[in-house]
Amino acid sequence: MAGLTKALAARGFRVHFFFVGDPARPGVETRGTLTLYRWGQWISQYHPEGVYAAEWDKMVDLEQSLPPFVRDQIVLPGVHNGRRFVCLTEEWQTAPVAMALSDLLYAAGVRSEAVILWNANHRMGLHRIDFPRLGFVATLTTVSRFMRHLLQQYGIDPVVIPNGIDESWFGEIPQSLVHRIQRLFSRPLLVKVGRFDPDKRWIMAVEAVARLKSQGVRPTLVLRGGLEPHGAMVFERARELGLSVQDVVVEGTPSREEMLAALEAARPAADLIHLRAFLPSNFLAALYRSADAVLVNSGFEPFGLVGLEVMASRGLAITGGTGEDYSRAFVNGLVVDNDDPWRLVELVRFMEHRPQLRVQMVKAAVATAKGYIWDRVVDELIGQATLAFERQNRVGGG
Repeated sequence: MAGLTKALAARGFRVHFFFVGDPARPGVETRGTLTLYRWGQWISQYHPEGVYAAEWDKMVDLEQSLPPFVRDQIVLPGVHNGRRFVCLTEEWQTAPVAMALSDLLYAAGVRSEAVILWNANHRMGLHRIDFPRLGFVATLTTVSRFMRHLLQQYGIDPVVIPNGIDESWFGEIPQSLVHRIQRLFSRPLLVKVGRFDPDKRWIMAVEAVARLKSQGVRPTLVLRGGLEPHGAMVFERARELGLSVQDVVVEGTPSREEMLAALEAARPAADLIHLRAFLPSNFLAALYRSADAVLVNSGFEPFGLVGLEVMASRGLAITGGTGEDYSRAFVNGLVVDNDDPWRLVELVRFMEHRPQLRVQMVKAAVATAKGYIWDRVVDELIGQATLAFERQNRVGGG
């Protein structure tokens, strides 16, 4: 959503972005034509541990307070000035907001001046949604063909509008920087970044490292997880397999150069290098480019944004086989289609002595990723919103 709202604002649209945010930050921020609203801060100040803390209280507050605000402060004044509106809500927690907003706009006589889109970016909470009602008031969208098929089980057929990536991922990465990173680690160098969630197949990745070691090679897995409890299971399994783990801790928000300096000072020598730091995107891009493979091997992935970022960075991604519509095995990357660690081992070893194939796949990967820059995704969104307006006016409103 951060990338989408910035891309829309860059096109000159007036964008209002509502989210549950840091209670210590300003409630409203304006950046050109983009306005940010940190909603529910009065609840978040009592639950600073994260956005999902006191989730149900925040949902009730969102449903009760946000639709009247949007109607009175945004839609009605805008309609008076001849504007029309597209409201995009995302995830199951916002479905009641979409329905309540539709009812309020209908009662105010301005429902025909707004289209409402509701987007599914995950399978979580779908069983809680009143899809017949939601589908009546909103155009339902999702992020991949895989998610579309999943949602069809609920009797709906959503429109697919993919996620996008920022053009900064295509920036030049000096070869000297790549060599500097590669010199730090034994090879093959594997990288994995994501939440510590079982769906991300972290255990599979760790077991693959152990099997590579058993074949006499010296792999290094550089990883960045989150604070989720599954992380403890990942490191416990690593130690059971006899793998060494080294933490590299960097406080604050380091620059790319500061992250590299911290790694060089740590002299990484373990099988698993756990980066406990905020990783700037230009450092991640350099890390992806330097790796022999980036493991994006999720068992369930609604879309797979990291895989696209790896491709844009001219890295080699090994993706899962669910929501990564963009991934083509041995054309623009590699695909692991089950949870057997040996499959990862086979793919890593397969690429060891095929540098020309890697060059060809990376070239195709960059071309693929360019089709998903936010500016192109915005074109799709505008087209679908325009169709929704026409469909809505044809049937007399939602």
